[in-house]
Amino acid sequence: MIQIRTASSDDVAQLATLNYIVHDLHKRHRPDLFLDSPELDAVEATFRAQIADPSITVLLADGTEGKALGYALARVKNRPGSALTHSDVILSLDQIAVVPDAARSGVGAALLEAVREVGRAAGCRRLVTDVWYFKEGARAFYQAAGFRPMNVLLDQQL
Repeated sequence: MIQIRTASSDDVAQLATLNYIVHDLHKRHRPDLFLDSPELDAVEATFRAQIADPSITVLLADGTEGKALGYALARVKNRPGSALTHSDVILSLDQIAVVPDAARSGVGAALLEAVREVGRAAGCRRLVTDVWYFKEGARAFYQAAGFRPMNVLLDQQL
């Protein structure tokens, strides 16, 4: 059984460990952007600051015996309107990670639904996320969950 709960500062060590699942993939594909070996204390401090930020919600998925199976980090963003665009309140899913042993077992879907609930409760109209080009599994997951492309971010070395 999967239980989703809001993470607390007591969970930063677990979150930092879970983050390495995603970070390892990122650093293999984009070593120009991601550190080879981030300092554990710094990663924990980052999660501690995010948990303290009222615009950010960090959710933790616990399995049997309280074993952490994954996490999601989402932030509410208020976008002011302009002469060309409407104002908007959106929820940005910035990070999601699931332990490899729990992949395709419903953990990601449970985390995503909990993120949606956070957004609805905060009055958000939309949920947005971005996915690295090399994460084919993640793209398939989001597409199956009803996401559709909004824009494409390109980069180039100078």
